[in-house]
Amino acid sequence: MNGGCKAGIDHCSCTYTSCGKRGNCCQCVLFHRSRGEVTGCFFSPEGERSYDRSLENFVRDAARRQAAGR
Repeated sequence: MNGGCKAGIDHCSCTYTSCGKRGNCCQCVLFHRSRGEVTGCFFSPEGERSYDRSLENFVRDAARRQAAGR
C-alpha cells in the first residue's frame, strides 16, 4: 500500500505518540477521512495539539491562522 505514500516518523508532525498510524500518511489519511476528519498535519501546531481533528476545528484553526497573518 506504499505506492508513493510517505512512511516514517521523521516527517510526521502529529504529537499523538501512541497512535499506531503515526508516521504512515496513507493509513492516517484513510483513518481520518473515514471519520470525516482532517489529519493533524494540516493544523497549526496549536490546533494539532488539541487532538480535535473535526472539520469545524480545522476551519476555526485556519481562521485563527489567517487572522494572525500566518
